[in-house]
Amino acid sequence: MKLKRNKEESSNSNESPKGKLTLLLAMVTLISTFGSSFQYGYNVSVINSPAPYMQAFYNQTYLDRNGEPMDSNFQTLLWSLTVSMYPLGGFFGSLLVAPLVNKCGRKGTLLINNLFSIAAAILMGTSEVAKTFEVIILSRVIMGIFAGLASNVVPMFLGEMSPKNLRGAIGIVPQLFITVGILVAQILGLNSILGNDKGWPVLLGLTGIPSLIQLLILPFFPESPRYLLIQRGNEEQARQALQRLRGWDDVDDEIEEMRQEDRSEKEEGHFSVLNLCTFRGLRWQLISIIVMMMGQQLSGVNAVFYYADRIFLSAGVDKNNVQYVTVSIGAVNVVMTFLAVFIVESLGRRILLLAGFGLCCVSCAVLTLALNLQPTVSWMSYLSIVCVIVYIIGHAIGASPIPFVMITEMFLQSSRPAAFMVGGSVHWLSNFTVGLVFLYMEAGLGAYVFLIFCAICLATIIYIFIIVPETKNKTFMEIYRIMAKRNKVEIHTEKEELKDFHAGPGGQTERKEVSSSHL
Repeated sequence: MKLKRNKEESSNSNESPKGKLTLLLAMVTLISTFGSSFQYGYNVSVINSPAPYMQAFYNQTYLDRNGEPMDSNFQTLLWSLTVSMYPLGGFFGSLLVAPLVNKCGRKGTLLINNLFSIAAAILMGTSEVAKTFEVIILSRVIMGIFAGLASNVVPMFLGEMSPKNLRGAIGIVPQLFITVGILVAQILGLNSILGNDKGWPVLLGLTGIPSLIQLLILPFFPESPRYLLIQRGNEEQARQALQRLRGWDDVDDEIEEMRQEDRSEKEEGHFSVLNLCTFRGLRWQLISIIVMMMGQQLSGVNAVFYYADRIFLSAGVDKNNVQYVTVSIGAVNVVMTFLAVFIVESLGRRILLLAGFGLCCVSCAVLTLALNLQPTVSWMSYLSIVCVIVYIIGHAIGASPIPFVMITEMFLQSSRPAAFMVGGSVHWLSNFTVGLVFLYMEAGLGAYVFLIFCAICLATIIYIFIIVPETKNKTFMEIYRIMAKRNKVEIHTEKEELKDFHAGPGGQTERKEVSSSHL
């Protein structure tokens, strides 16, 4: 059978140079993640250390305008908005993913996206001179739009360019650069560097530099071959892009796989978000990405990063040393994510997800106990710090990087942009919710707030254990067949063979009959 022969040829191709990390693939990975993903992480924590100086600027500006100091409740509201407008902008950015990547391509979207970052960097860098804190809040929204696009488009771009045996490792690199961005912001935010009353505008404005670098260099790299062939119908450009990325002229196997998917796509058409939400054949994939994205953000990771200094102060760390402890936590985050790049292809996605959320669940439970016993047991403050470190390790190896990899792998080309749009929207809305309400939750519940995060982690673990399959070293079609069983949609070999024929009235009718009989 033709399909079987293609599978055998494809499996043999993993042992050829096509499955290796070429210099060009490594470079496009580094440029796209540094220019986009890095800034997502940078802007998560950039306002953490200079917060007192920025709040003083808000108060002074208000005093100069109105002749009276700002009410403390109003100042808390403004600062919560400054924090939460970033993920809200991320939600708006996620809504732009599908239309932009379908119209402008993956690379084109990343290039256009740089304009948001550069504009926001200029506005934030000049906000003190202009004596306006409203511009900072507006810029956080704009920067959020950039991050919302970047956090979805970069994994999609790299996932479509990578050979299947490297797809997981390369898919984690965006998360690695997010953690590097967090760490760089923490280091530059030290009081002795830029985290002071003079340096914070520069600290905020630096975010435009990676975008400028990406804007200048990325145009010289190829577009996603799958986008070129399946969505633009340009097989010659797709072949040339693949040959450059693989460092090898013989890319017939991958081109043939794309052709088969292309013929399937022409019969089905592209999925809108509404189609995706109502199509039974993708029901469990959709539910899975929503659960994983909600679990990723509602498990409290951004509560830890947004308010890290406050957690360590409440754990008894000296005020002068809090920043250095926070930086060391950022370094642990980078190291563990770097480790995940190398172990994801050997251990698999599912094990890292379960282990990651498991560590987060246990650490939240113990952290609640430690913070409550801190006043009576002196060494509990050290246990609190250990819990935070364990939590960061858990998130770094599984909960943070793997869900975006899974979106790429669980959906085919026609539904992938809409899936990223849904997953990204859930990701950023959950992020926004935590950023906005955590201060109030902490005020009302105290240390018991981490029990809520513990319960969310536990629920996510149960769902992943029961529903989510292992996708390591599988083609997109193999993963689709695994999920079809869960969706109670049987995919027979005869149906797959229909994809080998060009779409025609008879073939299309026959395929629809096979599909509808199992839905």
